[in-house]
Amino acid sequence: MQKLKNQNLRWRLKKYNMKENIVVIIPARGGSKGIPRKNLKLLKGKPLLAYPIEEALKVPDVSRIIVSTDDSEIAEVAKEYGAEVPFIRPEELSGDTVLTTPVLQHTVDWLKEHENFETDIVILLYATSPLLTSDKIQEGIDKIKNNLEVDSVVSGCKDDKYHWEIKENEVKRFYPDRIMYRQEMNPLFRENGALYIIRSKKMKETGNYIGGKIKHVFMDEKESWDIDEEADFEIVEALLRKRDIMKVF
Repeated sequence: MQKLKNQNLRWRLKKYNMKENIVVIIPARGGSKGIPRKNLKLLKGKPLLAYPIEEALKVPDVSRIIVSTDDSEIAEVAKEYGAEVPFIRPEELSGDTVLTTPVLQHTVDWLKEHENFETDIVILLYATSPLLTSDKIQEGIDKIKNNLEVDSVVSGCKDDKYHWEIKENEVKRFYPDRIMYRQEMNPLFRENGALYIIRSKKMKETGNYIGGKIKHVFMDEKESWDIDEEADFEIVEALLRKRDIMKVF
């Protein structure tokens, strides 16, 4: 029955040239504690917030790019780089302990209530992952677009290292006790926090921005750097400069 429904959806989309509304949402609070005003801190001459906006703008399938912020300066910078800021995030969704899903759901609900705009697919991007590229966003979209068999997509790295579990002050090998060659092990997948895609209905149903049947997008370890402290800016800037040099050749 589910397979028949999926076939019917694809047929309707093809017949009527219907397009799913894919909305990028970038949460960007003003009150970052670790690095003050982190979203506006310059990285290679641009505010950190500019990076996910610029990459999302390169993706043809993206319908809208919304920055959800409680900060007027962040709102102005977001608009300057091409994003929409249709509202200022309410105070109850701006504290340190506020989870991400309510922020995303607020955006989806606001667009429906104020603009009668239906969001079919939500893409969550963080400014703290400035090495994410548009082709990875598109790859994720391709895995979920017009395919009801997929509910969400997450990015991460392939991890084939030897892992140990810490339990009750003891360590135990994650894999069987015998020594294994890496080629024998099923590689693990380590979430890197750069890209999340989910159907809007599934997000509302589960209360999470990842769930249901999940597909993945592989990213290189060096693309997966998450900016969490001051030193990370220097490392990521060096990686960006190296990337620019490689483009020349």
